[in-house]
Amino acid sequence: MKIVKIGDLTTVMSNADSKNNYFAWPTATRLQNGKIAVVASGFRRRHICPFGKTVIAYSSDEGKTYTLPAPVIDTPLDDRDGGVVPFGDKNVIVTSFNNKVVFQRQYADSLDNAYLDTITAEEEEKYLGATFRISNDYGITFGEIHKSPVTSPHGPVELPDGRLLWVGRTFNPMDIEEKDDECVRAYIINPDCTMDFVGEIGNIDYEGTKTLSCEPHAIVLDDGTILVHIRVQTFYFGKDPKTIFTIFQSESKDNGKTWTKPRQILKQQGGAPPHIIRHSSGMLICTYGYRQTPYGIKVMFSEDNGKTWDTDHDLYINYVSDDIGYPSTVELEDGSLLTVFYARTAEDKPCTIEQQKWRFEK
Repeated sequence: MKIVKIGDLTTVMSNADSKNNYFAWPTATRLQNGKIAVVASGFRRRHICPFGKTVIAYSSDEGKTYTLPAPVIDTPLDDRDGGVVPFGDKNVIVTSFNNKVVFQRQYADSLDNAYLDTITAEEEEKYLGATFRISNDYGITFGEIHKSPVTSPHGPVELPDGRLLWVGRTFNPMDIEEKDDECVRAYIINPDCTMDFVGEIGNIDYEGTKTLSCEPHAIVLDDGTILVHIRVQTFYFGKDPKTIFTIFQSESKDNGKTWTKPRQILKQQGGAPPHIIRHSSGMLICTYGYRQTPYGIKVMFSEDNGKTWDTDHDLYINYVSDDIGYPSTVELEDGSLLTVFYARTAEDKPCTIEQQKWRFEK
């Protein structure tokens, strides 16, 4: 498979004239009214920052221009990872998560600590968790904040019967701190926004090394099979050759109750997290970040519903920073593709939400 870029890299979200200029962890989707929506965490000062909020922007012209990002989930805590999924005739769910104050203090400066001092224990208890809001009017207005037992960067998936199935990692208020009861689980979101447990995939033993399974993304195939890609990593990853940072795949044929044994799709440090779409041609396309030198965004393709994957195609190469990734992709009206992700595009610039249009050729 060959990737052909269309036009230049363009910025979707930034805030260059402010110190709150860090944007990351986006999701893009096409809404039922034809608009493209991009959700991300923005107006931050850095990777971990108590001022983060989950924001949304819209494009009515196939990604040529966007509205300014507007807050959707803005709790007193650090609102991270923006997911967005349309479902039903005009419903839209936006997802996020946050961390405990004590976790944020590990990375805080004096300004952060001064702000964190203002957050009461009652506020933390009220807002701490994996969060979501639902719109019933194409994302124009949103209802109250609800909580989920699991979190994932890009949110749930709509089942053929109209229900939402959320395959995610068990929420951990201390982020990637190791917990034995933490794994990938599936829940149904009920109409009243309560959630029912469906099934569990569990953590993955990588050649005798205990790993963290997290940040999954699921897609429903034409026969009803749910295919999920899972970020699998060592708990504290870096440039050590023993680092594991890869993607595994599992499937369910009973709406998430039982799952096949996860199998490895990429090499040991092949990249993550994943986002999967089905192209109108029938091709499955998964985009994912690559955090080894030279850093970038990669694509893999499947022509056989995920049985095999053609991996490691470069969409964007960065050479700047490993603070990069979380791509997601939308098919445009002409069959070409638009992928959004976050990156520092230069050494002296903060992270912004970027997009690259492209197409594939055999």
